[in-house]
Amino acid sequence: MNKEKLGLRILLLVLGIFIVAHGVALSIRSDLGTSPISSMPYVLNLIIPNITVGTFAIIVNSLLVLIQILILRSKTGFDQIIQLPLTFLFGFFIDVNLWLTSSLVPDNYMWQLVAVVVSCFVMAFGIFLELKADVGLLPGEGLTLVISRAYNKNFGKTKVAIDTTFVIMAISLAFIFHDRLEGVREGTVMAALFVGTIASFYQKRVLFIDKYLKPSMVRDFVSLPYMTTDNYVITISRQYGSGGHAVGEAIAKKLGIAFYDSQLIDLTAIASGFTPEYVEKYEQKIPNGLLDKLYNNNYAYVNEVIPPNDKLFIAQTGVIRNIAAHESCVIVGRAANFILKGHKNCFNVFVHANNEFRKKRVVLNYRVDADDAERVMAVKDKERDNYSKHYTGKHWNDLNEYDMTVETSKFGIEGTADMIIEASKALIS
Repeated sequence: MNKEKLGLRILLLVLGIFIVAHGVALSIRSDLGTSPISSMPYVLNLIIPNITVGTFAIIVNSLLVLIQILILRSKTGFDQIIQLPLTFLFGFFIDVNLWLTSSLVPDNYMWQLVAVVVSCFVMAFGIFLELKADVGLLPGEGLTLVISRAYNKNFGKTKVAIDTTFVIMAISLAFIFHDRLEGVREGTVMAALFVGTIASFYQKRVLFIDKYLKPSMVRDFVSLPYMTTDNYVITISRQYGSGGHAVGEAIAKKLGIAFYDSQLIDLTAIASGFTPEYVEKYEQKIPNGLLDKLYNNNYAYVNEVIPPNDKLFIAQTGVIRNIAAHESCVIVGRAANFILKGHKNCFNVFVHANNEFRKKRVVLNYRVDADDAERVMAVKDKERDNYSKHYTGKHWNDLNEYDMTVETSKFGIEGTADMIIEASKALIS
């Protein structure tokens, strides 16, 4: 809980909860299903219409708070207690917004879809405001956080499991009491897939709120150790199969300095707490599978947990900067050219080659089938570009980010290494 400008933060939290409740009401009016966490209260209301959706939301969310207390026992704190009044507020706001939207009855499927899409954007904005307030969580996210911490589970996967449980229970109740599917439809799936992503978009784009929540202070610039060292570093970014590793290794050998490529996997594993196998699988790429996206989207619901990929990048950033501060070296990949910005003796190189040269190396060195080589090359380069765009905001092959580019298919591995050494002599001397 952030106590700075607490009054404004509480106001922002209440507004955020109201907006989330409005999004839930819109999704209910669409008649295409609501968010996973709200599906149970909605279906229970269909079964017992005399009790409002908001009242059922209060009951269900209060049970989630109780589960947290049972898990934490003596460790139960303010974070759990604050959820109770927020739960009553959320339930009340759902009923208010259902009354406000009572005249909204989409008369065809297209308008129903529009209502669902709008509800996703509205719910996401409410969640964004809750996160900016940084005062308390609603019980769904609170329970996810408690379980993931108490049992050392991945937050994103835990939230998917909890959401899935709610959806299964809602579907079961609908079939038991109505003998047909109600309350859980495509709108439920859309909310699960897109609300977190949209909330992340708001986090990146809607920045003016920070001006009112955080005091504007002029801070003295503090140089980090990697910025003040007399060591020099040559970073090599490369197209897959262009020979960047071999070029970097040749440079390090000729200059008698350290070389880092796969060695960074073990060092990052130590720094991050992940296994070397995990680091090797996920470094330099953004998980792109549907489940991976779903897991990562769930981190947009809380401030307290860092997504695994971000944790990996932060750990690797620390490792690379620590290396640069203590010795001269060559570093291959890992967005080192971006991570070492501010290093006064850093020379950044992009190595590329024509497709024929790359294909031969990929087949020979990585045992890739010749018929599949071009596809693999394209996939690997795309992964590197996505990684760069995500963490640096720049395309990986943006030549403005480098001091030099060299085509290995023209000059060979040794020739390229010699050219880079010659060009970087101003740093080395």
